[in-house]
Amino acid sequence: MEELCTGLCSVLAESGADAGLALFLSLLVGVLLVSGVPLITVILLIWIERKVAARIQDRIGPNRVGPVGLLQTIADMIKLLSKEDITPTAADRVLYNAAPLVSFASVVLIWAVIPFTPFHYGVDLEIGALYFVAIASFGTLAIMAAGWASNNKYALLGAFRVVALLVSYEVPLVFALLLPVMLAGSMSLLDIVNAQTGMWFIVLSPLAFVIFYISSQAETGRAPFDLIEAESELVAGFNIEYSGMKFGMFFAAEFLHVFTNGIIMAILFFGGWLGPLYYESPLIAFAWLGAKGGLIYLTTLWLRNTVPRLRIDQIMAFNWKFLVPLSIANLIAVSFALKLLQELGWAPRDLLSASFGELLPTTVILLIINGAMILYLLGVLRERGREARRESHDPRAAIANVGAAAD
Repeated sequence: MEELCTGLCSVLAESGADAGLALFLSLLVGVLLVSGVPLITVILLIWIERKVAARIQDRIGPNRVGPVGLLQTIADMIKLLSKEDITPTAADRVLYNAAPLVSFASVVLIWAVIPFTPFHYGVDLEIGALYFVAIASFGTLAIMAAGWASNNKYALLGAFRVVALLVSYEVPLVFALLLPVMLAGSMSLLDIVNAQTGMWFIVLSPLAFVIFYISSQAETGRAPFDLIEAESELVAGFNIEYSGMKFGMFFAAEFLHVFTNGIIMAILFFGGWLGPLYYESPLIAFAWLGAKGGLIYLTTLWLRNTVPRLRIDQIMAFNWKFLVPLSIANLIAVSFALKLLQELGWAPRDLLSASFGELLPTTVILLIINGAMILYLLGVLRERGREARRESHDPRAAIANVGAAAD
C-alpha cells in the first residue's frame, strides 16, 4: 500500500497536479484501500458466523435472503439503518454518540499496520506491536464511555464488568506478545513475519500462542468470557440504551475484532503470508495470510458455540491466579533459554537472516522447555479437577470452602 501511494503520488505530480493535492489524493486512496478490506469483510463474517453456529447447533441458519442467505446481513443492516435513533434525555450526548464510532474505529485502525503481503501494507511502524496493543485499548474506553454516558445503572454496571475483564486479560496478552517481539528482535509486524522464514514462532513457543489465543478470546468478550451479554444479570450490558445502527456498530466491531485477532495471530505465530510460492504473486501471499487467519477465526467460532459462559469470579480467578503467572514464567523461561543458547553459540543472534538448519537446535531446546511446562500445567489442572470432584461428593467440604471464600 505504501509503494502504491508513493507511485500514485508521483504519477499525479508528473501529470501536472499540485504536489500537495497529489499527496492528499494518494494518501486518501491508501486509507480507502486499507479500511475497505475490514469494512467489506465484516459483512461476510456475520454470515459465516451464523452458518457455523447453525451447523454446530444443528440448525439451518440464513438461507432465504439471497443465494444461501448471503444477503441476510445486508437486509439486517438496512433494518438497523431504518430504525429510530434514540438518545436518552439524561445521557451525555457527545460521549453517547461517539462511543460506537470509537469502538468500531479501534478495530479498523489496527489494519493500518497489518502486512497483507511482502509488498502491500498500510505503514511499517517500528512499534507495530505496541501500536496494536494501544489501539485495541480504545475499544475498552469506548465501552466505558457507552456505559457511563447512557446514564443507566445497568449499563454502567455492565461496563464495569466488561472493563474489568478486558483490562485484566490485557496483562497476559502483552506478556505473550513479547515472545514474538523478542524472537524477531523487532516490534515491526513486517520484521516479525520475515523473521519466521526459517521457523514459525508457533514451533518455538507454542505456550505463548495458547496464552495469546485465550487472552484475545477474552478481549473480544466471546464465550466462555462473554460477560458483555450476561442478560440474566445485566439486561443487555453496557449497550442497553443503544438502538439502530449505533447498536449495530458495537456488534460489527466485535465480529471484526475476532477476525482481526485471527490475522494478528497468523502474523505473530504462523508466519503471516509465508507459504509455498508466496513470493511469486502478491495474491498467493494474501491468500496464505487469509487462510491462516480464517482457520484461527473458525476455531474461535467453534469455541463460542460449544462452551458455556463462566461466572465472573471464575474468569477473574483464572486470569490472575493462573494465566498471568503462567505468562510471566513462560516469558522468563524462554528468554533465559534463548539468551543462554545465543551466548553458547547454539542459536543465531539474528532470526531475520537465520535458516531452518541454524534454528534447529534452538527449536528443539525451546520445544523441550515448553513441553515440560505444559506437562506440569496439565498435572496441576488434573489435581485441581480431582479436588473439585471430591468436594462435589462431600457437602461438608463444599460448605467449608464457601465459608472460607465469604470470610
